[in-house]
Amino acid sequence: MIVRLTERFLESYKDAPPAVQKAVTKQLRFLEANLKHPSLHAKKYDESQDLWQARITRDWRLYFFIDGDIYRIYDMEQHPK
Repeated sequence: MIVRLTERFLESYKDAPPAVQKAVTKQLRFLEANLKHPSLHAKKYDESQDLWQARITRDWRLYFFIDGDIYRIYDMEQHPK
């Protein structure tokens, strides 16, 4: 699979703490290799928009679309408690 980053995601990434940025890099590698990797906890987040969610850390989530063989990384944000 191929990972493509959107401008929206890049803005969110830039504003995230360094530890979260490091975790994003690791989790994107896992996503590229295997959507079902256990640390991702990837799941369909919004069926109507075909939006997926994956875990970055316990407190941060990654949102993406799957277009054929491309993961289009849409955004990341803190997970509400």
